[in-house]
Amino acid sequence: MENRIASMTRSEASALSTNKVIRNTYMLLSLTLAFSALTAGLSMAMGAPRLGIIVTLVGYFGLLFLTTKFRNSSLGVLFVFALTGFMGFTLGPIISHYLALPNGTQVVIQAMGGTAAIFLGLSAYALTTRKDFSFMGGFLMVGILVAFLAGLGAVFFDMAGLSLAVSAMFVLLMSGLILYETSNIIHGGETNYVMATVTLYVTIYNLFTSLLHLLGFMSDD
Repeated sequence: MENRIASMTRSEASALSTNKVIRNTYMLLSLTLAFSALTAGLSMAMGAPRLGIIVTLVGYFGLLFLTTKFRNSSLGVLFVFALTGFMGFTLGPIISHYLALPNGTQVVIQAMGGTAAIFLGLSAYALTTRKDFSFMGGFLMVGILVAFLAGLGAVFFDMAGLSLAVSAMFVLLMSGLILYETSNIIHGGETNYVMATVTLYVTIYNLFTSLLHLLGFMSDD
């Protein structure tokens, strides 16, 4: 009887801890998305040019390192906002570029709508079914690495066809990562809401930019 009570107590504590991580993650994610939209709008208003690939990667990985290092302290939250604000700033010139194209406004709206639909739909599916998608971890890690390297090759060698293929790959991989990370939170694999927020933010960012690229290409006359 005592063992059963202890087991129930541990189970309830685990459920409460998981719910807290989920609540904190989505609250912080909402705030960082709003802040990212603000910095994107700021860079658009300033007419900021696109940052080079080297500057973008150094800024991203540098802030990601600091976020990871301080993930268990209040500084971790500060660096999450620094990271997402920086990524939002890099997004501004990209959006401005697509808005300047024929049907650009429609393309941007469709990319935003598609990103929201995919993220909310897959998150809701993982949360309601509570299926375990941990088996996807290895595949996603390898797939993202391959797509990232292919994307760098497409940029440095100016290969439009490869760039489109990479965008399509990222749409699929980011969709899988949404399921994986949400499942990871539900089943206790991810207990740090700062890192969970970063992962989900990166999936949304990559999903949006990949859809922009694909939709922009399809609407190009």
